[in-house]
Amino acid sequence: MLVYPTAIGWAHSQDPETNDEQHQAWHTIQLSHAVANGIPVLSVNRVGVEGDMQFWGQSFACNAFGKVLCQASEGKEEVLIQPINYSQSDAYRIHWPFLRDRRIDSYHPITKRFLDDES
Repeated sequence: MLVYPTAIGWAHSQDPETNDEQHQAWHTIQLSHAVANGIPVLSVNRVGVEGDMQFWGQSFACNAFGKVLCQASEGKEEVLIQPINYSQSDAYRIHWPFLRDRRIDSYHPITKRFLDDES
């Protein structure tokens, strides 16, 4: 299982559309971590206001396919308890084999920075 503790939210200085896009991106990438790794993800986010930031809460647990199993509310502290079936990970990895089909032999060129010399 992957656990992602975060402290992210809406900036009062930004427009609602930007804030919504950022929230959706955060949610999508957390689900993507589960799918790419074939394991459940617990994404934990704080709630409340600090300075110009309204933390959006909405902590959640999802299975290895990114299906949200439970989700906390936006504005109050909560404790959620979600049973996780670890035995499902093997089945997900067999039928959705992201890591199995990697071509790590071709990774070397991406370890070089764009600004590095060609020599």
